[in-house]
Amino acid sequence: MATTTAAQQKAQAKAEYDAFLAACPSRKLLDRISDKWVTLILAALGSDGSHQRGAGCAGEPRSMRYSELSRLLAGVSQKMLTQTLRSLERDGLVTRTVTPTVPVTVSYELTDLGLSLHQLVHGVKAWAETHMDDVLANREAHDARAA
Repeated sequence: MATTTAAQQKAQAKAEYDAFLAACPSRKLLDRISDKWVTLILAALGSDGSHQRGAGCAGEPRSMRYSELSRLLAGVSQKMLTQTLRSLERDGLVTRTVTPTVPVTVSYELTDLGLSLHQLVHGVKAWAETHMDDVLANREAHDARAA
């Protein structure tokens, strides 16, 4: 019987990830990153801050203070923003930096892993904003046929 090293076992498990399988751990990751607040936070942290609300996020990723994120993400509760940022930090997608000022300054920034996901998330956000009129028209046409 051949023995395998821990690195070999890890590589084999990684090669066997298949989100179509019920037991695959990547399903939980897909569930997390498809959450609207995760998507919007990742898109916001990819903003250079020069955009107006509704104009989209473009530019170089940057650090943002908690209060900036809270203002930008209309409708997010303090509890939901805090929980989402903690989960993103736990997954290694963002880093949290505390600066000992009065009051304390807390900022968040995308990690390399978060940056690798940012472009995809930003693309989905941009697609949704670009095609929303088409989707609304299709919904209206479908509902009219169904009635």
